[in-house]
Amino acid sequence: MNIKSALKKLYSMHQFTIKLGLERIENLLDHLGNPHHELKTFHIAGSNGKGSTASFIASILMEAGFKVGLYTSPHYVRFNERIKINGVEIDDNYIANFVSSLEEYIDTYEPTFFEVTTALAFKYFSEADIDFAVIETGLGGRLDATNTIYPLASVITSISLEHTHILGDTIEKIAVEKAGIIKPKSLVFTGFMPFEAEETITSKALGLGCRHIKANDFITKEKDSLNIQLRNKSFRIYSTVLHGKHQFANAALAIKTINEVMGIDDAEIISYGLNNVVKNTGIQGRYEVVNENPKIIFDSAHNPEGVDAFIKEFANEYKSYSERILIFGAMKDKNISEMLNMLEGYFDKIYISQAHNERAASFKQIILDIHNLKEKVFQLENPADFITNYGGGADKCLVVLGSIYLVGGIKSKIKYKNA
Repeated sequence: MNIKSALKKLYSMHQFTIKLGLERIENLLDHLGNPHHELKTFHIAGSNGKGSTASFIASILMEAGFKVGLYTSPHYVRFNERIKINGVEIDDNYIANFVSSLEEYIDTYEPTFFEVTTALAFKYFSEADIDFAVIETGLGGRLDATNTIYPLASVITSISLEHTHILGDTIEKIAVEKAGIIKPKSLVFTGFMPFEAEETITSKALGLGCRHIKANDFITKEKDSLNIQLRNKSFRIYSTVLHGKHQFANAALAIKTINEVMGIDDAEIISYGLNNVVKNTGIQGRYEVVNENPKIIFDSAHNPEGVDAFIKEFANEYKSYSERILIFGAMKDKNISEMLNMLEGYFDKIYISQAHNERAASFKQIILDIHNLKEKVFQLENPADFITNYGGGADKCLVVLGSIYLVGGIKSKIKYKNA
């Protein structure tokens, strides 16, 4: 089996069919010899910021000299992006051999795409004899396939209403699902979040005998910086290579986690970890400027909280452009009308495009929900061609925003003329 047929097999397993529960993944991991038992892990969950926080943790550990596995999802362009060791993507041959060896098991027991992918990551990391693995949850936490590990620390970045048909229709219910990654007598770290979410997580941590470290207890926000109180000293963040003030909080959460678990407080190591996070981990799609003339920005803000973070950054520059174009697409279960109402005042035209995903909202579905914006919203069938041919100078700006499936799908096809 080659990589093409291996990926075809994986994608045929109903990639977007969600079957929550741990029995299938536990059985699969047992079949593989329980490779996850050998890993020292950091487990990251949250509605927003989990990918950035996971990447900051991995990058700091790498700068400290450790061999680090990073498992994130979904991918932008290639499947291999999901599984990396020290920034190097998993090899095609390893994926092909793994899937080939499991073909009979897959056909018999029908694990999900994400369960097999998670098992692949754990097996790969175990065989590579890494020092640490940073593991991002897929959906929720309690019943997520990654929730088979016993981590050094559980990190919950933020809580907002998302996937309400699966995780629950209140902040408290969603917090319960995210808090499901907490293990007895472990360290728990949380970012800034609504009071009711923090209280829910605090209650869970207390009940399991965990030490719960909250953002409000170690972060002090200043006008243009953020101060982090570590064990024996403080560290101040003035900027990160990932755009947006919200990334300060993600970086702070990563720094505090590493400090409490590992005792690392060397300012040079931490600074290199923050400054080299893109180089070290390949993270993309976070207010990512992919072209300067004209300005083209890719951002995977996929819910109102993410859109709010994008706007806080974009508000600093949008008035400098004579033309502002938005290409937008989202999944059906997102609050699309709220997101578009938030974005509308910052753009002259809004183009709706649909990702190649059965969960993606169509133009017809979106237009029915945004009566007040109809004169400003248009359908776009070929966004990659539109972007490739988008001309103009530095006074024009085009933003691609929404689901990672949309942003990544477009990114894999475009060719920049002026990059």
